[in-house]
Amino acid sequence: MQKLKNPFTRKGYQRLLEEREYMSRVVRPKVVKGVTDAAAEGDRSENAEYIYGKKHLREIDRRLAYLSGLLKDVELIDENSLKGEQICFGATVVIRDTGGAVRKWTIVGDGEADFKEGSISHKSPVAKALLGKRVHDVVEIERPKGTDEFEVIGLLFGDKVVAGKSEA
Repeated sequence: MQKLKNPFTRKGYQRLLEEREYMSRVVRPKVVKGVTDAAAEGDRSENAEYIYGKKHLREIDRRLAYLSGLLKDVELIDENSLKGEQICFGATVVIRDTGGAVRKWTIVGDGEADFKEGSISHKSPVAKALLGKRVHDVVEIERPKGTDEFEVIGLLFGDKVVAGKSEA
């Protein structure tokens, strides 16, 4: 299994790129103008708009720096071109826990993971435990509440079912 430097799915990479562009071209200039206008009103020490604007500007700059760091040295992974029968970055995995509940997760890069949408970071404990496994393997995952056991019941690369079930 190869070690990826900064992997992203095409969809996740595009979404983060668009966020960075929007923040730098639309949001930041608007906040800078608001701070400038507030500063022109006089005493800055008691000017709530100025103080809030400067704080908001620092938050925007932190987010922009984070996004720029994420988007450096990127390796784009096309989920539809993956091959094999092992779970890897970009794969969608269908698992069943010991209680019989079925879940479906796509393993993605840092910054693009969204648990509510069914994607988890390749650096998460769950993804680390799943990487390299195959359909029908049983995986034990250490979690804060204790050890959980999952059975891999499906594997998809993009829209293509590689093995097992495709639905959660």
